[in-house]
Amino acid sequence: MPAMHEIDYEIVGDDMQFVRIELDPNEAVIAEAGGMMYAEDGIHMETIFGDGSQKQQGVMGALLGAGKRLLTGESLFMTVFSNQGQGKKKVAFAAPYPGKIQAVHLAEIGGELIAQKDSFLCAAKGVSIGIAFQKRLGVGLFGGEGFILERLTGDGWAFVNAGGTLEERTLAPGELLRVDTGCIVAFQPTVDYDIEMVRGLKSMIFGGEGLFFATLRGPGRVWMQSLPLSRLAGRLWAAAPQSGGRRREEGSILGGLGNLLDGSDS
Repeated sequence: MPAMHEIDYEIVGDDMQFVRIELDPNEAVIAEAGGMMYAEDGIHMETIFGDGSQKQQGVMGALLGAGKRLLTGESLFMTVFSNQGQGKKKVAFAAPYPGKIQAVHLAEIGGELIAQKDSFLCAAKGVSIGIAFQKRLGVGLFGGEGFILERLTGDGWAFVNAGGTLEERTLAPGELLRVDTGCIVAFQPTVDYDIEMVRGLKSMIFGGEGLFFATLRGPGRVWMQSLPLSRLAGRLWAAAPQSGGRRREEGSILGGLGNLLDGSDS
């Protein structure tokens, strides 16, 4: 395993957070393309193939890392930000939507974290971003993110972002927690992740929570978000006006009630 870079960081802001990372000379962080907020003079950016855990890994190693990222739906490339100047330099990364950034020191949780594919923001150079296949058919079909999640491995700092407010829970052995599939940010690999169907016909049709939810069974730590990006996007899409200024749900009874409740004209 490559040596982890020991980075210093500060999470700035409340609901629109960014993480500011201070790098000593020759230290580096890896990030998804498009995540950078700013970089001081002396920070060198290099776009690489694969997961960014190693700079020199050979052609086949690079292709394998890139292939893993392609399976998760992410870009084939990552960006390495390294301090090649004199003295300490700062680089900052911003979350792509309102919420919280969580710093996780992988060495403190056993060296591995399973995360939803959209939650990874950046990590110390040396952290590997791979894939974690979900073996159960139910999880793959109805888990919201398919069979594949991201697996972060190493012993350095990794940063994940959550929509809305973030809650961390530590589950005792056998303790069960039911969660909306989109509200899961990350969990330790010791946590058993499965999918369960909502019980009762009325709950399935009128409950408003979908037909399936995730079950997380301890032991282990889990991180959850109050506002998944998919939920936010769905509400924005429903509220967006069509041509003529009418909302998309105005043709339905529920749309009419919504207009009455929010004061919109018919």
